[in-house]
Amino acid sequence: MPLVPPKIGFVSLGCPKALVDSERIITQLRAEGYEIWPQYEGADLVVINTCGFIEDAVAESMETISEAMNENGRVIVTGCLGVNENLIRDQYPEILAVTGPHATTEVMQAIHQHAPPVNDPHIQLVPAAGIKLTPAHYAYLKISEGCNHSCRFCIIPSLRGPLDSRPFADIMQEATALADSGVRELLVIAQDTSAYGLDIKYQPAIWNGRAVKSHISDLAHALGDLGIWIRMHYIYPYPHVDELIPMMAEGRILPYLDIPMQHASPSILKAMKRPANESKMLDRIKQWRDICPDLTLRSTFIVGFPGETEADFDYLLEFLHKAQLDRVGAFAYSEIEGAQANQLPNPIPEEMKQARLARFMAVQEEISANKLQDKLGQIMDVLVDEVDDETILARTSGDAPEIDGQVIIKADGKIKSGDFCRVKITHADEHDLWAELI
Repeated sequence: MPLVPPKIGFVSLGCPKALVDSERIITQLRAEGYEIWPQYEGADLVVINTCGFIEDAVAESMETISEAMNENGRVIVTGCLGVNENLIRDQYPEILAVTGPHATTEVMQAIHQHAPPVNDPHIQLVPAAGIKLTPAHYAYLKISEGCNHSCRFCIIPSLRGPLDSRPFADIMQEATALADSGVRELLVIAQDTSAYGLDIKYQPAIWNGRAVKSHISDLAHALGDLGIWIRMHYIYPYPHVDELIPMMAEGRILPYLDIPMQHASPSILKAMKRPANESKMLDRIKQWRDICPDLTLRSTFIVGFPGETEADFDYLLEFLHKAQLDRVGAFAYSEIEGAQANQLPNPIPEEMKQARLARFMAVQEEISANKLQDKLGQIMDVLVDEVDDETILARTSGDAPEIDGQVIIKADGKIKSGDFCRVKITHADEHDLWAELI
């Protein structure tokens, strides 16, 4: 009689960093012969990788736990919200186990306890690149954990600890395996990507017979040898970030920088415990664009931070006009349990926060629409994400999956997901482009 492997339901919430944690757990599960089950019903137990960064994320995580408990009843909780174990166990004392983020070993120990594996070598097969939760043609490459900053609005250091950089060779071995498996785009992520190697004193390494340092510049150069799209996310604008721009200009890595700026007003940046030099940032943006005219800049901002005056907010809007950023996300400040900002005076009323958020997005949408209009008639190479009978959904080098825009193309019956193709841009709105195949 054949052995039946335990079935593990899995829910992954939160950011790409959490998604990579989920991929590692699922890869280990498959390596040990477990079956990943797509629903609560019929699963031997359910693992939920939670997010606890902002109020809405906590609410979503708790709602998902409730759903899993009601429909299955055997649940293991991991991820950022797991740091607050009392919150979870107060509502669900019968939870099987609770762990914090990037805790693959602890999660597997709990699974072994409550759903022991079946030892069958015929079902313990895993691809060299591991199990990915993204489409086959792109993947997230996490190069470090944790963060050394102490921003008042953020609790990431308390959730994920201080900066912990991966060895250079380990990163490149994973990246090479992903490229060999058919991945066409790697999205390089961390809590603070540009700090890579600081904690290990930029440890020397050897890669492909060449001496390198565990530094974001050397890592970007080595990743550029893979011949696929390399996209940089969560780049804190240290001075050495300037070293990445020539690599973008020469096509070694994508001309794309995701820099979470959070605000522009010096007084608010100081209150946030962020660097406060808006004019220098504008100068650097100009220098970057002079070197790499095709550079796409993405950023995120917080409006309604405690103490934000109308003058501070106007300053932020003026910065948007001057910086002309390509892609921008924003959210109204909300209190996070454990954040230093909760103790700051002069909180902004919710109605005012939402009004400012609407004004902010209206300004940025106009900027984005104008920038996309400038692309009309251009010839571009795009990477295809999805195809159906009528439509191809693709992305330019300036668009990251799920957070940026898309290129919409009429299907031709030949193009498939993961293909690169050349198009001519024919139409644009404030977010997306339309194109025809060449």
